[in-house]
Amino acid sequence: MLDIRFIRENLELVKEGARKKHLEVDLERLLAVDDRRRELLISIEEKRAMQNKFSEQYRTEEAGGSKSNRFAEMRAVKEALEREEQALKEVMKEWQRLMVAVPNVPDVSVPEGESEHGNVEIKVWGDKPRFGGVKTKDHLELMQMHDMVDFERGVKVAGFRGYFLKNDGALLNFALWQFVLEHFQTSGFTPLIVPSLLNREAFLGTGYLPQGEEDLYRTQDGQYLAGTAEVATMGYYMDEILEQKQLPVKFFSFSPCFRREAGSHGKDTRGVFRVHEFFKFEQVVLCEASHEESVRWHEALNRTLEELVEKLELPYRTVVNCGADLGLGQVKKYDVELWMPSEGKYREISSASYFHDFQTRRLNIRYRDSGGKPRFAHSLNCTALATPRTLVALIENNQQSDGSIKIPAALEKQFGKSIIK
Repeated sequence: MLDIRFIRENLELVKEGARKKHLEVDLERLLAVDDRRRELLISIEEKRAMQNKFSEQYRTEEAGGSKSNRFAEMRAVKEALEREEQALKEVMKEWQRLMVAVPNVPDVSVPEGESEHGNVEIKVWGDKPRFGGVKTKDHLELMQMHDMVDFERGVKVAGFRGYFLKNDGALLNFALWQFVLEHFQTSGFTPLIVPSLLNREAFLGTGYLPQGEEDLYRTQDGQYLAGTAEVATMGYYMDEILEQKQLPVKFFSFSPCFRREAGSHGKDTRGVFRVHEFFKFEQVVLCEASHEESVRWHEALNRTLEELVEKLELPYRTVVNCGADLGLGQVKKYDVELWMPSEGKYREISSASYFHDFQTRRLNIRYRDSGGKPRFAHSLNCTALATPRTLVALIENNQQSDGSIKIPAALEKQFGKSIIK
């Protein structure tokens, strides 16, 4: 959430940011409601001061007409105050609804674009596999060939997009988890296993609500299932004040994740690339309120993910996301996309984002600077590993002409063998 003073003082900049992100926001209505909010706050404070003054005078006056008049004045002020306090409650509901809809301002380096097709490639790594004229199989064919997955029973038990990983499919998934855990053991990140069933406040704070409600699973108790470990991790220090010496806070978080995929009907229905239930390791950082510090960590977090992919010898490219492919709170985002031989294109496997104080202002996460002044921290996050999606690229890029699957050298220790036959 942006500071209302920032919005007022930089109205054209905020409008331009919304335009670049292709998001509709009624800033004129927000300012009008804020004017009313401020008027009511001033009037309420004045009437409370009058109440205090009347109370003092009432106590010191003698009994008689003067005291009776003072009592009548006090009652009139009290009634007016109650009306204005009730009016303020209604105004605040609309004010808060409008405020949480205002998008963060994207960085000037973010390219223009009307959809993900406007993302700009900034790096390509690795050689795409050549299969010597042999027709490539997709991951679904390969996994079923080696009895690594069961979709028929997955759908029977869990419905559309349900799946069971089994045999080498399950073991390869566990091997990937162990691989990324070992990579982060000496990184200085604090490992967390975080809850997925969360209160609404954490989703509002991270910016997944109210706009993303259609893609979330909601329980009858009003809680939601998270689609990323970022949500719970960011809520860890909600409503707390840290000391500057504690920064940067670096979390390496794991959780099961859930997404309804409401906007992807009929898309990626084959295999395990797009499923309702999956698992993610997430890097989350809280740092000082400095743009330069945010940019430094953004580059570092994305590079860590690239290094993991390079160790797995998977061809990838990195893109900088255009304005329309940014979320409500993101200032800038990189996607790392892995090469998918069966599709002949790159597919997104990771996102690295920074938010300035957009999330921490909503979540009320602050730190005391060197002068003792509380300031809202900056937040960032980046995927460290998502499964089973990573399996798709790993299996397809390492298929052999006889249908076997070669295991990357960096994964042999965790998996226990070098090939799936």
